[in-house]
Amino acid sequence: MNPFAAIWRYVKSFLYLITGQIDKSRRVLDSNPNVMKAKFDDIIKSKVDQIHTYKQAVATLIAQQEKKMAKVKSLTEEVQKLENLKAGALAMAKQTVAKLHGEGKTKEEVHADPDYKKCLTAYNDFAATLTEKQDHIKDLENDIGEYDGSIANHKINLQQLQRDIEKLKSEAADAVADVITAKEERDLSDMLNGISKDGMAKELQDMRDLRHEMRAEARVSREMAGTDSKQQEAQFLEYARSNTASDEFDSLLGMAEGTEGAETSASEPEEVEKTGSDGILPE
Repeated sequence: MNPFAAIWRYVKSFLYLITGQIDKSRRVLDSNPNVMKAKFDDIIKSKVDQIHTYKQAVATLIAQQEKKMAKVKSLTEEVQKLENLKAGALAMAKQTVAKLHGEGKTKEEVHADPDYKKCLTAYNDFAATLTEKQDHIKDLENDIGEYDGSIANHKINLQQLQRDIEKLKSEAADAVADVITAKEERDLSDMLNGISKDGMAKELQDMRDLRHEMRAEARVSREMAGTDSKQQEAQFLEYARSNTASDEFDSLLGMAEGTEGAETSASEPEEVEKTGSDGILPE
């Protein structure tokens, strides 16, 4: 047998034992209402911090959108200005052409005229710049539209997260209350079943025993207090039973008072008294 394998199995068993004890201790600790409330508070605080970070990110998006909107406004003003400059360059070019035509200049001469070239160059520059800025405005407007959708979704998410926080707070209160109630019910049941480890079961059993002892002492006191009277009652009942039995027996023999035999025996002396000494009945 490999000794290293045996040692390793021993180490693993020890680690399993330690892990089991840690898990058991952690469960006992986690079931404490104060610990549970503290854990919920930490979770809620973490969620609130995440929401705060999320809000900052959404606020950054909103700031960027507002910045682009301000840029669009500025570019729009510049475009309007370029439109006016472009229109002015065109109007000046028309005047220059009309003047040159009035002077009898040919088309080639008109194109070669410095004033005409000046107006043409300005017009082309204004037109190119105008097109560039209009394209920029379109890009910004597209970005602003995307920001609208994104920010709207983020606001919905923030509202949902805020509702989740409120639900979590309610869940925390319910969980702590449930744990406290369950612990009280368990402790009460354990105490009533005599398996409590906190000494309350023994105290309860002592009170029960004392209750039975006090009731027994009271019963003994009552019995001792009524001994003489009960003895007299027993004598009276015995005497009544004896007399009743004797009367019934005498009645069966015709010896009881009030029966025919008794009347006969009682009347005989009267008849003797009524006869004379000579045995002759009186008239």
